[in-house]
Amino acid sequence: MRDETAEVVIIGGGIIGMSIAYYAAKADMDVLVVEQGEIAGGTSSKCDGNILAIDKDPGFDSQMSLKSQELVKEWVQDLDEEFEYRAPGSILVCETDEEMIAAESWVARQREAGLPFRMLDQKDLRDEWPYMAEDLPGGLECATDSTVNPVLLTYSLASTARRYGARLRTHTPVTGIQLDEGRKVRAVETSEGRIRTSIVINAAGVWAKHIGRMVGIEIPIEPRKGHILVASRWANIGKRKVMEFGYLMSKFGGARTVDPKFDRYGVALVFEPTASQNFLIGSSRQFVGMNSGVDQQVISLIAERAIRFFPVLEQIPLLRTYAGLRPWTADHLPIVSAIDEVPGFYVAAGHEGDGISLAAVTGKVISEMLSGAETCIPVDRLRYDRFRSMPHRQEVIR
Repeated sequence: MRDETAEVVIIGGGIIGMSIAYYAAKADMDVLVVEQGEIAGGTSSKCDGNILAIDKDPGFDSQMSLKSQELVKEWVQDLDEEFEYRAPGSILVCETDEEMIAAESWVARQREAGLPFRMLDQKDLRDEWPYMAEDLPGGLECATDSTVNPVLLTYSLASTARRYGARLRTHTPVTGIQLDEGRKVRAVETSEGRIRTSIVINAAGVWAKHIGRMVGIEIPIEPRKGHILVASRWANIGKRKVMEFGYLMSKFGGARTVDPKFDRYGVALVFEPTASQNFLIGSSRQFVGMNSGVDQQVISLIAERAIRFFPVLEQIPLLRTYAGLRPWTADHLPIVSAIDEVPGFYVAAGHEGDGISLAAVTGKVISEMLSGAETCIPVDRLRYDRFRSMPHRQEVIR
């Protein structure tokens, strides 16, 4: 057992924690990251790697994602290790004429907000995606969307943060947080000893609520499980991300015209070609607590939904499946905020399925908060105390 000292202690070694470590260390702060397992061992290794504006609400949400896209381009130049960055854009494909009408409205709103969106007709789909189902009427495109390998990116952030002076402690669970008589942060207790500090960043993802309770704060984040199928390398089905328009309904809880068996598990097509030329296929959304086991019924439904849009997938071998837990909030925005009740305690969690998309801007904003600089995006909508006006914020329908 040992005692250490650090200016900033970051709890969580996923992509959010490592982005914060990178920016804070680069700003000459003395940073120590503590992670209960391995770097990128949780949600960051159980997801796809997309940095998207196409699935964000027009306005603040999409602008936040665009800022993150800009910062990731800078990472390509500064980070120590390659992380399979590509920027091919992405598309949402519509299944019905009704969805096309809704998509036209979505595109109009995004274009009004200044984003590079456009509609795609049936010919556009067929020209780019010859293996796509022929009866699909069209879709929409966002030209700026990019993709990364999330595990490689998390490790690259960790390596570069170390170069700037950050320290990392893996396999080091946090067991408590000490406060002084004024409820200010004084130290972090871990399985390996105590770390004296005045600043703690809770970047623990689905464990953020557990960490919050160590300082008497109830953080309204719940785990939301999602599955991914990994298909083997095959002919060039496509080079960029495809989602069905109904994915937006699944994400935000809207009504879909789809077989109830898909709605029950929030199943909607997500198709991502990787740099290795195999395919990640999703997705699902379930509230099942901390259960991250693979549900074969859900896997079967995801495969069925994917084949509906890409019939050729029925011929492609499945390599493996996995499930991860997304840190969900009721308004689908993360908490990136100081906690006024506990001076020195910050939360950077609750990104749900947007952790990869928003990692860069989250790390940048937290480092700016710590240094007292003006933040690169407005942060009022990300404050923790916004949930005080939601009386049932801890109630989740399961």
